[in-house]
Amino acid sequence: MKDYIDLFSDENWVEAPEYSDNTLKKVLHDSDDLRITLIRLPAGFEMAPHSHLMSEHHIILRGEYESDGDQYLQGTYRSFEPHQKHGPFASENGAIVLVIWKKEKV
Repeated sequence: MKDYIDLFSDENWVEAPEYSDNTLKKVLHDSDDLRITLIRLPAGFEMAPHSHLMSEHHIILRGEYESDGDQYLQGTYRSFEPHQKHGPFASENGAIVLVIWKKEKV
């Protein structure tokens, strides 16, 4: 893994089949305890409610998304505890979101 990645360049984006069509991702770090990924949500993005075994953190770098009836704009930070249901998500115009999944110490 490179120690320098331009988050906003068009390089290194790959399809994200775990999300809806046309969603792209740029994996920045991937280990058992920590995963850091940049997600590019396309206009019209939708995702059903879900939960994870790890905590999840969002930083909206560009654009916006809607979740649980609230609008979250560029510059917003959100966090979810392990097993906490979150969503549904939608983005009318698309967004770039830094998503961090972290295994919590027991």
